Amino acid sequence: MLPVVLIHGIRLSATMWDPVASHLSHLGRPVTAADLPGHGTRAGEPFTMDAATSAVADAVDALGGRALVAGLSLGGYVGIAVAERFPERVAGLMAIGCTALGSAAGPHRFAASLAARKPSLANRISAYGLRRLLPGPAGEAMVAGGLFCEVMPQVVDAVAGHDQLAALAAYPGRVWLVNGTRDPFRVHERDFLRACRNGRLILVPRRGHLGVMAAPRPLARLVGDLCDQADRLPYAQADPRV
Repeated sequence: MLPVVLIHGIRLSATMWDPVASHLSHLGRPVTAADLPGHGTRAGEPFTMDAATSAVADAVDALGGRALVAGLSLGGYVGIAVAERFPERVAGLMAIGCTALGSAAGPHRFAASLAARKPSLANRISAYGLRRLLPGPAGEAMVAGGLFCEVMPQVVDAVAGHDQLAALAAYPGRVWLVNGTRDPFRVHERDFLRACRNGRLILVPRRGHLGVMAAPRPLARLVGDLCDQADRLPYAQADPRV
C-alpha cells in the first residue's frame, strides 16, 4: 500500500491527525504525521519553507521514499512546496483548506502578530476555541501536542512568500484540492485548480476550514481512496482522465 504523510496546520502539531491516522492504520495503510519546525516536538526551531519541506521529505523517506502527502491549511501549503521541491517523493498531493493566495495574507499577518505578542494567552484561547469547534476526539487531538502561537508570524511570512501557483504548475503528479464549502480559504480555488497539471477539486458540504476534521473516518476513507488512485501510475505518467 502507498504510505501517507500527514502535515498539520499553523500553531498545531502532528497530533491533530491522530484520529485520521488511527483509521488509516486500521485499514492497513502505512501512515505518519510530521511535526513542522516551530511546532510540536520541534518547538523553538525557526520556521522556513525550506526547513518545513525538508522535514516532510524526511518523513516520506522514513516510509520508503514515496508517499501521498496530505496537509490541512499550513500543511497544505507546505505540501504544495514539497511537491515542487521533491516531486519524486510525492506520489500524489492532497491539499486541504489552502487555496488562498498570498495577496490575502494581510489580516492573517496582523492576527499572527497579535498572537505572538502574548503566546500563552493566545494558546489558551486557541485551545478553548478548537475544543468548542470540534468537540470530542477531533478537538482533543488538535491540542494534545501543544499549541505554538509564537511561531505564527514566521509561518505567515513563509507562506506569503512562496508562489503556490508556480509550485503546482511545476508538479507533474496528481493533485486533489479539498475544501469545505464554508471555508473562506476557498477564495482562489479556481486559480489553484487551473495551475495544476493534473488536478481535481473536491468540496465537502457544510464544512468550514477545520470542520473537515470533524469526521475522521470519512476523511480517512477519502485519503485511502486517493492513495489508491495515486498509486496506479508513477507520478510522471499520471493520466488526468483517471
